[in-house]
Amino acid sequence: MKKNLVTARTDSDYLKFVKSIKYRILKSQYEALKSVNKELIALYWDIGKQIVHKQDELGWGKVIVKNLSQDLQQEFIGVKGFSVQNLWSMRLFYFEYKDHPKLQTLSREIAWSHNIAIIQKTENDLEREFYTQMTKRYGRTYRVLANHIENRSYEKFLLNQTNFDETVPQKYKDQAKLAVKDDYIFDFLELGEEHSEYELESAIVKNIGKFLTQMGNDFTFMGNQYRLEVDDEEYFIDLLLFHHRLKSLIAVELKIGKFKPEYAGKMNFYLSALDDIVRLEDENPSIGIIICKGKRRTTVEYALKDSSKPIGVSTYRLSEELPKKLEAFLPTSDEIVQRLKIFDVTELGNA
Repeated sequence: MKKNLVTARTDSDYLKFVKSIKYRILKSQYEALKSVNKELIALYWDIGKQIVHKQDELGWGKVIVKNLSQDLQQEFIGVKGFSVQNLWSMRLFYFEYKDHPKLQTLSREIAWSHNIAIIQKTENDLEREFYTQMTKRYGRTYRVLANHIENRSYEKFLLNQTNFDETVPQKYKDQAKLAVKDDYIFDFLELGEEHSEYELESAIVKNIGKFLTQMGNDFTFMGNQYRLEVDDEEYFIDLLLFHHRLKSLIAVELKIGKFKPEYAGKMNFYLSALDDIVRLEDENPSIGIIICKGKRRTTVEYALKDSSKPIGVSTYRLSEELPKKLEAFLPTSDEIVQRLKIFDVTELGNA
């Protein structure tokens, strides 16, 4: 028996049908946009290539770019992208990537503005691959990408100290590593170099929006001095966050001194309690971040080595300059290549 139209539009089968059609339309639109973007990047690559070759072959100077811009804009009235500045960017794009096939291929997967930001604001091919892969995988906006570059996320990712390889499921491991930085910049707190843990926590809560921006776009603030009760005893986590991509509670402990091994044991306890008392059925295991004023890297490695819960140990600073002493800990080129392979897998599931 046929259902009337009014009834059918509220029927569960019909609603699923509409949802599937909407998804198919959106997917088609997305694929069309990707195709258009690839063609645009290919066009800009070719224009940049021809400018470089003509300058080399015929000795044309800078005026070629200005003249070409004027002629193209007169011919293609209302079409954006042929300004003098953008033509110079096309030339730079070709010149920087002409000897790097992998970067050429990857560049077609992200927007033109993102490519130019990466080329202009980074210094080496591995760093460019990192930001390109990150943008491709996680759909970073231009502003978010620029913020990652300015905050030196590449260096911080390479320095990252966690035990996630042993404690986080493979499906979420790579996203978890990207979620925890090795070093945080709290220059917005307006604290003096001498401050207490209470003052640090209070300043963060007062500036929670800026703090979450520094932590990353996927974090939500759930509270400070978050109360846990175990065996009639009260325990308080400095900050409790939630990470939407990981679907995990994030416990944050703040320390104004150097990292101590016992901090890992305390965090392990907090995470066990959170998983048993607070975590919902559809959420992933909780993750801990211990943020200290300083740390000794070997001490951190030993402290996390046998921990059963996922913990990262980071430092914080009240100014932006990356300490020179950390540069000695940066991996070799071969090690960096291995770490960048986290992006080579096809998917991270729901992460």
